[in-house]
Amino acid sequence: MSHTVVGVFDTSNEAQTALQQLVSSGFSRDNIDIAPNTNAGADEHDKKDDSIGNFFRNLFGSGDHSERYSNYARTGAIVTVHVRSAADAEKAADILDEHGAVNLDERATGQGTGAVAADRGRPETSATDTTIPVVEEEMQVGKQEVETGGVRLRSRIIERPIEEHLRLREEHVRVERNPVNRPATPGDMNAFKEGSVEMTEHAEEPVVRKEARVVEEINLGKDVEEHDENIKGTVRKTDVEVDRLDEDELRRRRTEGDRPGNV
Repeated sequence: MSHTVVGVFDTSNEAQTALQQLVSSGFSRDNIDIAPNTNAGADEHDKKDDSIGNFFRNLFGSGDHSERYSNYARTGAIVTVHVRSAADAEKAADILDEHGAVNLDERATGQGTGAVAADRGRPETSATDTTIPVVEEEMQVGKQEVETGGVRLRSRIIERPIEEHLRLREEHVRVERNPVNRPATPGDMNAFKEGSVEMTEHAEEPVVRKEARVVEEINLGKDVEEHDENIKGTVRKTDVEVDRLDEDELRRRRTEGDRPGNV
């Protein structure tokens, strides 16, 4: 929805100053209208005067409100800003207020100034009631489980050289021949026959056996500890202070030319 912000000024110079400030604040010049145009001729001023009444009747509808704005605008100047958001409309209204936009409703009663912001296609709404939402934050504390560390066990096979000293025994058959010259005995005669005698050699050799033995057990487990912790934080809340405005304060504002806000 588009929004239209209208500022009525006592002089064209004030309107031109407000227009320049709007452009400096980022508003497109193509979306800003000013009437009457200080560079226009007399005939063009008459045409502007005729269109002013139609403009306010289209904006606010027929009635005293639109006629009051139309009559005053014919002697002053009007700045109209077309925007697409309520935030931009409020920003434009603030700029117009700061540079002397007239609030005709309050001017009729001798009070302040201000720009008019209206949504296109909607009638003007009353601004006599203002609502300030009171917002209060609440802090909710809960728990969640996160990983803080851990242990990984990895097993692998490693080899290491082992050296042992071992003494081995070997047998060797020895044959000795000794020449003799003696008479044969009966025993010699009993052995005097064909036959064979054998003697076997023996030797020791190393024998290696391996035996696997469990020498250690490693257990992987968890110990659970609990502790208390105080959670601190801040929450925000809207604090609304109500101050009564007395007649002296209002009279001082009128004297200083302060503008209290938008219509």
